[in-house]
Amino acid sequence: MKLDSKIPEGHISEKWTNHKNNLKLVAPNNRPKIDIIVVGTGLAGASAAASLGEMGYNVKAFCFQDSPRRAHSIAAQGGINAAKNYQNDGDSVYRLFYDTIKGGDYRAREANVHRLAEVSGNIIDQCVAQGVPFAREYGGMLDNRSFGGTQVQRTFYAAGQTGQQLLLGAYSALSRQIGLGRVQMFNRHEMMDLVKVDGKARGIIARNLVTGEIERHSAHAVIIASGGYGNVYFLSTNAMGSNVTAAWKVHKQGALFSNPCFVQIHPTCIPVHGTNQSKLTLMSESLRNSGRIWVPKKKEDAEAIRAGQLKPTQIAEEDRDYFLERRYPAFGNLVPRDVASRAAKERCDAGYGIEANDTNEGVYLDFSTEIQNKGKQAAYASGNHNPSPEEITRLGKKWLEEKYGNLFTMYQKITDENPYETPMKIYPAVHYTMGGVWVDYNLQSTIPGCFVAGEANFSDHGANRLGASALMQGLADGYFVLPYTVSNYLADDIRTGKISTSLPEFDEAEKRVKDQINSFLSNNGTKTVDYFHKRLGLIMWNKVGMGRNEQGLKEAISEIDALRAEFYKDVFVPGSADELNQELEKALRVADFLELGQLMAMDALERNESCGGHFREEYQDAEGETLRDDENYAFVSAWEYKGPDISKEELHKEELKYEYIKIAARNYK
Repeated sequence: MKLDSKIPEGHISEKWTNHKNNLKLVAPNNRPKIDIIVVGTGLAGASAAASLGEMGYNVKAFCFQDSPRRAHSIAAQGGINAAKNYQNDGDSVYRLFYDTIKGGDYRAREANVHRLAEVSGNIIDQCVAQGVPFAREYGGMLDNRSFGGTQVQRTFYAAGQTGQQLLLGAYSALSRQIGLGRVQMFNRHEMMDLVKVDGKARGIIARNLVTGEIERHSAHAVIIASGGYGNVYFLSTNAMGSNVTAAWKVHKQGALFSNPCFVQIHPTCIPVHGTNQSKLTLMSESLRNSGRIWVPKKKEDAEAIRAGQLKPTQIAEEDRDYFLERRYPAFGNLVPRDVASRAAKERCDAGYGIEANDTNEGVYLDFSTEIQNKGKQAAYASGNHNPSPEEITRLGKKWLEEKYGNLFTMYQKITDENPYETPMKIYPAVHYTMGGVWVDYNLQSTIPGCFVAGEANFSDHGANRLGASALMQGLADGYFVLPYTVSNYLADDIRTGKISTSLPEFDEAEKRVKDQINSFLSNNGTKTVDYFHKRLGLIMWNKVGMGRNEQGLKEAISEIDALRAEFYKDVFVPGSADELNQELEKALRVADFLELGQLMAMDALERNESCGGHFREEYQDAEGETLRDDENYAFVSAWEYKGPDISKEELHKEELKYEYIKIAARNYK
C-alpha cells in the first residue's frame, strides 16, 4: 500500500489557502441530498456536525453519553493556544508552528501543523462570537498565559474550565442545527462497526445502549471524532467511558493506524492512592505557571515525609530540589510534558518521592512563592507599599483563587488537603494519545469517505503534544478543515441518491456485531471485565509506559497475547443483549483495547529511538535526555490490519520531510 498524504505544492504559508481555492464544492441546493455521519460529539465532532449542518447537509451525530455536553472535551482545564500575539511578546503563526513541531520532537507532518497554526486565531474569534467567557485583562482584552514548551503567552483560557466552556459553545451551535432539523442526534448510541460499500465508507452499525437494539445507519461519508485511547492503561485522566472502539473498528476495515506508541504522560496529576482506584485526576498544566515543582534534596527528608513524620512546609528552602529549574533553566517548570514527566520519574526512582503510596511516587507543586510575589504586587497596586506579611499572604491567596480557584477546590475535595497552605502532591499519569488513525492532508483515512478528526487521528502532534493544543486541533478540524475537505469528497456524490441499509454489506456488518455480542453473553467465564482490563493496564504501564526497553516490550507483546486468549475464554458478562448492559459495553471495548495494546508494544519495539513520549531506555544521552535517530526513524508508522493475529499487522512508513524547520536536538536548557 502506497501512502499518499496529498500535501499540496507551494510554500508552506500558502499551501492551505491554495488548496482550499482548488477544492471541489457542493452547491447549496445539492447539500440536502447528501447524508453525513459524525461519530463523537466532543469539540471535533460537535464543531464538525454543527458546521456541516449549517452548510445544509443532512447530519447524523452519535455519542454514547446521555448528552453531547458530557463528551470528554469538557474535562480540559488549562486553555487553548492561538497565535494572536496579544501580549506583544514575539508570537506569530510561524512561532506556534515551530513550537509545535519542536514540542512533538520532530515527528509531526509539517503541512498539517502549519495549517493548525494558521487557523488558530480564527478559532478564538469563532468562540468569542459564541459567547465563550475567556478571561480578560483589566483593559478588556483577552488574557493569555504560558504553557509548557513555549516562551510566549498564547494560551487563552476560562479559569480552569476552558474545555467545558468551549464545548458549551460548540454544543450551542450543534443544538441550533438539531432544532432546525439539519442534525439528527443519537444520544446513548455506540458505533459498533463501519460499513463499506464498493470500498467506500457508507455507514455504521450502532447499538442503542438503553434498549440494546442494533441499528443500521447509512451515509455518503463518515467522520470519526471519538477521542483517544488512553484508557488502554486502565488508569488514566480520561473519562471512564472513553475508548478506542470506533477508531479500532475503522482500522479493522482497512484504515491504517499510526504511531500507536506515542502516548502522552501528563506531569501534573494527583498520584495513585490505592489498588481499587478506577481513574486519575488531572491538575491543569496552567498551574505550572504559578507553582514550582520540587522534592527534598535529602533522602531522609523524603522518607520522613512518606512516614508522616515531616511536613513539606517544614523543609527549608535550601533543602528543596527544584529539579526542573535546576535541569532546564531556560524553561524551568514550563518544559514540555514529556520532559517534566520523565524528570519527576527520575527523582522518584532515585528515592526522593514524597507520596506514601505503594510505589512512593509523587512530587510537590508548591504555590508559596507565587503567593508572596502576587501578594506584594497586589498590595503595591492598591497603594500599600509596606504591607504586613499577613496582608501579602491574604492578597496572594486571593489572586490564586481568582486564577485557579476551581482547580484548588477540586484538589482539596479529593485529597482533603488545602493547596493554599501545603503544596499539592502530583505525579505523571496517562493523559493524551498522539497516535491514531492515519489521515492525509484532507483528514481522510485510507478508506475513501472515512474522515477522522481530533484526538482520534494522528496528524498534528508528533511524539508529544504541547499543552493547550488538543482543544485547538479539535476545533480546527471541525470548524475550519472538514467543511472544505469533506465537501471536496462529496462533490462526486450529488447523483448517488440515498444509500440503502438493505445492502448485503450492512447484513454482513450487523452479523459481525451480533456474533461478537452473543459470544460474550454465552461465555461461561468466571472473571469480570475489569479484572482483565486492570491486568492489561498493569502490563501497559510497567512495560509500555514512561520507560520502555526491548526486553519489556517483547514480554508485553507475549503477555498481552496470552491475556487476550484468557479474556475470551474466561470473561463473564452477565445480563442480556436487549437491555442496558454496561458490562457488555465494557467487554466490547476491552476486546479492542487488548488488540490495540499489543500493537502499541509492537510499534514501540519497532522504533529504536527515543522521541517525545516514546522513551526507549536504550536510547538516551548521558543526562537522560531522548536520543532520536533522524536518519532511520523520521517517519510516521502506519499499521495495516491483517486479521485477528495482531502480530501479523504490516508496517507502512510515511517519510517526514522538513523543508521549513531545521531538524535539531530538542534543548530546553
